[in-house]
Amino acid sequence: MQRILFLEDDPVLADTVIDLLEDEGFGVEHVKEGEAALDRSYENDYDLYLFDVNVPGVNGFELLKALRDADDKTPAFFITALVDIASIGSGFASGADDYIKKPFDPDELIIRIRAKLAQSVQAIAYKGFSYDPGSRQLTHEGSPVDLGEIQKEIFHLLMTHLGQTVDKSHFFDVMEQPSDQALRVHITKLKQRTGLEISNVRGVGYRLEKS
Repeated sequence: MQRILFLEDDPVLADTVIDLLEDEGFGVEHVKEGEAALDRSYENDYDLYLFDVNVPGVNGFELLKALRDADDKTPAFFITALVDIASIGSGFASGADDYIKKPFDPDELIIRIRAKLAQSVQAIAYKGFSYDPGSRQLTHEGSPVDLGEIQKEIFHLLMTHLGQTVDKSHFFDVMEQPSDQALRVHITKLKQRTGLEISNVRGVGYRLEKS
């Protein structure tokens, strides 16, 4: 599941956009203030940032510039009512990949997000495996490896966070009946299917070491 950090202080618009994105299969983490978005960006990895500009505290332009200065290259879109040329220029100067003016067409937003995410996806090579995060296709030494739907999502989280411990709550998000026991069963089956060593960080989650 691709994850989006969404910064928006308008509760009505926020609920609408969250429903839209979740219906399209994205995981959404919503915050209302720039400082909160900055904190979340340090705590978690996201596939895309979706930021309003005029929000309490650190505004969207300042927020994205701080992230870019910290070498954060996560794709970022602004959605804002600021439509003057100076604001648009400031948005792109701060490091935005796209600038969407309010009000916007929901279908256009989804099209733009999917197009950007498709551009940023690259296959991951790991111990004889090749994994395409966009299509969820996995091969081992050129041969396809079939995984169950939940195992695919668990494997995606592990492969896109190589060398990092993935909190079990993120695995629970992709499971139909989440529990510690069910997660252990899925991890065991995934180990058997791939032969990979998946480490258990007790009380926290699981990880694949980089090498």
